Amino acid sequence: MTARSSTFGTSASTRHDILPALLGKPHPLVMGVLNVTPDSFSDGGRFLDPATALAQAERMVAEGADILDVGAESTRPYGSVRISEEDELARLRPILPALTRLGVPISIDTMKAGVAAWALDQGAAIANDVWGLHRDPAMARLAAARGVPVVVMHNRDAADPAIDIMDDIAAFFTRSLAIADEAGLPRERIVLDPGIGFGKTAEQSMIALARLGELGRFGLPILVGASRKRFIASISPSEPDQRIGGSLAAHLIAVQNGARIIRAHDVHETVQALRVAAAIGDKR
Repeated sequence: MTARSSTFGTSASTRHDILPALLGKPHPLVMGVLNVTPDSFSDGGRFLDPATALAQAERMVAEGADILDVGAESTRPYGSVRISEEDELARLRPILPALTRLGVPISIDTMKAGVAAWALDQGAAIANDVWGLHRDPAMARLAAARGVPVVVMHNRDAADPAIDIMDDIAAFFTRSLAIADEAGLPRERIVLDPGIGFGKTAEQSMIALARLGELGRFGLPILVGASRKRFIASISPSEPDQRIGGSLAAHLIAVQNGARIIRAHDVHETVQALRVAAAIGDKR
């Protein structure tokens, strides 16, 4: 498998143009997931070896990934262990610089501004903050200073089945955008992610997908990552790697409801499903 010939995000002067260029494509974008962790819920331990991780990244690019999202700290809702910035960087150093040469933008999945800064120095082009700019006050300032897009994901410390999850997501994003404004981070560089599976019951994850269109009030692109999530097993009991069908169903509904970016482990299947759905839709 060969990398694409074009390059993205290798200089500070061009990274601010990446999001408009990506969203200008005529199809929903697919963000391939690469976890260089021992404990991620679906693929923990599979890609700790740099050669294996690079081969997986090359495979996802060949399968049609528009973006690669690399993370070195598990953020799974149940049982993940927080690690130090140095430990996170130690996992990233052997692999991230090579990923930036594959011809697609690299997103760094981290809640630490220090890790994001290092990754951007290596050529990463997007910051993906699973705590939506709420946890590390330096994250918004970093993104503003570097001129890079940021994925702002909704999260909670624990699920509360009594709340209206869409009200909670809206309030969270309102605060995230206030933080961004204070840091001088322009709205046109922000992507919103409702955080399927994070701080939500299975029912709330499904509600967030069903009512995704309500987030259109913010006027910003929406990213959805329902890939292999636990809520699928609440409907059809299965292990993470047996949830491709449920993942595709959730992602197709997400696109119908306004999602522009889909974050997925199974890139080939996701790209195929989105293309077929679009082709059928064109026949109306």
